[in-house]
Amino acid sequence: MRMKDRKTLCVHGAKDGHNNTGAVAVPIYQSATFAHLGVSKSTGYDYSRLQNPTREALEKTVAALEGGAEAIAFSTGMAAMTVLMELFAPGAHIVASRDLYGGSVRLLEHVVKKNGLEVDYLDTGDLTRLRAAIREHTRAIFVETPTNPMMQVTDLAAAARLAKERGILLIADNTFLTPYFQRPLELGADVVLHSATKYLGGHNDTLAGFLVADSPEIIEKLRFFSKTIGACLAPFDSFLILRGIKTLAVRMERIQENALRLAQWLGTQEKVRAVHYVGLPSHPGYEVSRRQAAGFGGMISFELDSEETARRLLERVRLILFAESLGGVETLITYPLLQTHADVPQEVREELGINGRLLRLSVGIEAVEDLIEDLEAALA
Repeated sequence: MRMKDRKTLCVHGAKDGHNNTGAVAVPIYQSATFAHLGVSKSTGYDYSRLQNPTREALEKTVAALEGGAEAIAFSTGMAAMTVLMELFAPGAHIVASRDLYGGSVRLLEHVVKKNGLEVDYLDTGDLTRLRAAIREHTRAIFVETPTNPMMQVTDLAAAARLAKERGILLIADNTFLTPYFQRPLELGADVVLHSATKYLGGHNDTLAGFLVADSPEIIEKLRFFSKTIGACLAPFDSFLILRGIKTLAVRMERIQENALRLAQWLGTQEKVRAVHYVGLPSHPGYEVSRRQAAGFGGMISFELDSEETARRLLERVRLILFAESLGGVETLITYPLLQTHADVPQEVREELGINGRLLRLSVGIEAVEDLIEDLEAALA
């Protein structure tokens, strides 16, 4: 039976073809190596750095959710991005979204550039500027949409057409919306990146990352670099991500419902100067998002009237947790200036609006009335 609905895929996508016990959950194959049946006879598994049955079930699930041919699982999202950058030789040029997760910027600035690649940053939602930024030696466009933390939106289909015209790759970080709400490969992207630590896992209890692609050539290269670098996802962590994905649909729906209510409420507060949430019709990327995604997700950034108010709120929230991550069932609040984007140069942060007044919310599945009450008390 071919499962098409993403809700069903989340629950039933993982299958283990190597177990005849009837286990509903995919077993944890906690083995580093596998015995050969004889000379030149393999079970299909030799060594868990290359492949493991638990990880394979997870990869097939994520590939199906993204509509890709294959997915490759890594120990973290940053490990996935590190392997991804091995597709490019020294001298290659990459155009990246200006407002990227700080860890991505750190990798691009301190590792990728050191290895001989060039990187330019711009608002990839501005197609005129994006077109002008592509050079003869440009090899890829790397986008987040929505971006972290300012929630800027890129038209993926338009960016994909441009990339194909110029014979380069379009890479999309789909961590914020997940394949439940957005499927970049169907819009023309070549590679999708995930920090599965976030929504795919959904419980703040493990680290993981993914690369998903359609092209056999790209997949073959990524598999080679993956097994060579060795940043593979362990069997137990694969099991945890599989378990998290089973509830992805219901979590994302509840998270989005809460996020819209919170964004609307924040917009009415005297001490809140700006609210950045793609699901608000006033957001500049709202119409593009409606076209290319089935939902708006659960990430909100908002600017307060002063740095003092922002710091006081962080000290006073009780239910909402002041912690550096996102995508879990618990609502988390982050101070990008000092946490996720501390390594981004000050002048860039200021240009983007990442200042001492900006906070970022990863909305969870709690009762939204309790979240509002917590924020209201912290703002008082």
